[in-house]
Amino acid sequence: MALSIRLASPLQPALAALCRAAPRQHRGLSTPSGQRHTLDLGGIFPPLATPFSSTREVDYAQLEENLCRYASIPFRGLVVLGSNGEYPYLAPRERLEVVSCVRRALPRDRLLLAGSGCESTQATIELTSSMAEAGADMALVVTPCYYRGAMTSAALVQHYTEVADASPIPVVLYSVPANTGIDLPLEAVLTLAQHPNILGIKDSGGDITRMGLMVHKTRQEDFQVLAGSAGFLLASYALGASGGICALANVLGAPLCQLDHLCREGRWKEARDLQHRFIEPNMAVTRRFGIPGLKKAMECGKAQEPGTLGGGDVAGTQARRKEKATHLTPSCWTGLPWAE
Repeated sequence: MALSIRLASPLQPALAALCRAAPRQHRGLSTPSGQRHTLDLGGIFPPLATPFSSTREVDYAQLEENLCRYASIPFRGLVVLGSNGEYPYLAPRERLEVVSCVRRALPRDRLLLAGSGCESTQATIELTSSMAEAGADMALVVTPCYYRGAMTSAALVQHYTEVADASPIPVVLYSVPANTGIDLPLEAVLTLAQHPNILGIKDSGGDITRMGLMVHKTRQEDFQVLAGSAGFLLASYALGASGGICALANVLGAPLCQLDHLCREGRWKEARDLQHRFIEPNMAVTRRFGIPGLKKAMECGKAQEPGTLGGGDVAGTQARRKEKATHLTPSCWTGLPWAE
């Protein structure tokens, strides 16, 4: 299928090679214009950490090892190039190569969401088309934020509408105010929920009332709301969320899938007990230590159990992020509940 949007010239050689290496495996792309896509996002998605080598390159060997491990966990799919994937630190070529690498390893029944949000509408359209050609099933589009003062509700509705109109794959909105300083306005979400090519939203703001209103007010639109953190996953399910895209799934994937299962069966007391155990480790890998800390947790688990997930060279990660290694020692994880 030819690209509907002309690609920026720097991406053309890389994309041509990736298209040959990873033929598209999209599901539901033949949906007629004006009709809503019907992909089910119900379940847990880990937002993959991108492992780096000691030379600051993407460590594709470690990524492939991780993908083998993920295959044994009943995830609904995987997310690449989100916040935990350190999307802003990857070159355009690397972004496409990561999507292609994951698509080749991912079973056909697992969905692949790829981050494609850019500051301009045109750049987002072009990158979204590139991600589709590289094998993504859906595009996860973060709010543009550089000119934050100009990002009114009307401007954001226009941006997402134009992206969704042009996209060959369904679009999932992404609101992460901790990183962008912008909380996608509720009125904008409700308007965009009516677009046939906008499937849902990943909301990482943690405002449960807002998420409940999204679910309630989009019941007629078949719009799917995904919790953006394991810290409020149970509360989101109780209000009708479809699933979760949770950083903690990189180290506690199976237990998070178990919580998803318990909620779907209505076993709320057991789900609550499990949610309580997630609170401290989730705070550790999100607020306290951040992405380098998440990768360190993955490496600690790999050292204790060979063949499990690895975060790559943490120093390589920090070199890309211009951070100093002041707290990333194995002892920083001692005593956390998941360490059992």
